[in-house]
Order: sequence, then C-alpha cells, then structure tokens
Amino acid sequence: MATKAGVWIDHKQATIVLLSATGKEIKKVVFDLGQPIHKIKAGRSNNTFTRNDFVAEDKLERKVTSDRKDYYGDVLAVLNGVSSVLILGPGEAKGELGKFIQSKKVRGMSVESETADKLTDRQLVVKVSQHFATGTKAKTEAKTKAPKKSVRSTQTKRAKKVAK
Repeated sequence: MATKAGVWIDHKQATIVLLSATGKEIKKVVFDLGQPIHKIKAGRSNNTFTRNDFVAEDKLERKVTSDRKDYYGDVLAVLNGVSSVLILGPGEAKGELGKFIQSKKVRGMSVESETADKLTDRQLVVKVSQHFATGTKAKTEAKTKAPKKSVRSTQTKRAKKVAK
C-alpha cells in the first residue's frame, strides 16, 4: 500500500504519484464537465423567447461546482490509504482539493501544499521523492538533536541559579 503521495492538480487534470515500498506508481484523473445544461443551437431561432427560456448564471456555476466536487472525490478515492500528501499546482485547484480533504475529515492524512508550474511525470516523481526524502531526514535530525539542546539549556539554568 502506498504511504505517501504527490498530486499535481489544476481544473483540467490531476496527476497522482503514489510512493510505496514496492515502487512508484503514476495515475491520472481527468476533469469531465459532464453534459451541458442546455442545448446550443447554431444560427437564429424563429421562436420568440419567454422568460423561462434562459438558464440562470448561478445554475451553471452550481453545476460546475458540483462537477468539481465529483472530480475531487475521484482524486481522493485514488489517495485512499495514503498517510501524507503533497499537493502541487499553479492555481486555485490545489487549495480547493486541500479544503475538500479537510471537509471529508480523512484520518491520518497530513496534507502539504506548494505552488508549481506544469511538471512532466518524471519531474513530478523526482519532486515528490525529494520532498519526502528531505522530510524524513529533517524529522530524524530534529528528534535526535532536540533532547540534547533541552538538556543543555536546563543544565545552564540550574548552574546560574546555584551561582546566585
């Protein structure tokens, strides 16, 4: 099972890199706008229009928002079982995906976000691998160095109190 993942996302496509002990896997999810709300006709119509013939603008926006939630749901389904995620992308989609993951209250998944331009699949794999490799090194260094600093600082505080 994959324990770490990287997602490059915009409003058209998501490229997902899953890192596990067995290797690396790349998956793609494409945003499908679905069917349009009204038919688009070419040319002029001979009918006179009534007020019910036009589609409200907010209805179109609600449909796009609903389709995006389905899109983010598909991306989250691919990320099932992942412990930490790095979300990359150029625009608002990365923030929307992060908020979607938080709204679903996925347990045990840490989410990080960075801005990045369009990346090839190989560049994405390298960036995600480097991010998680440096993250684990920094965590292990922090664990080993933190107790030594705190012990030294408490020893110096005690020495100052005794000297007074």
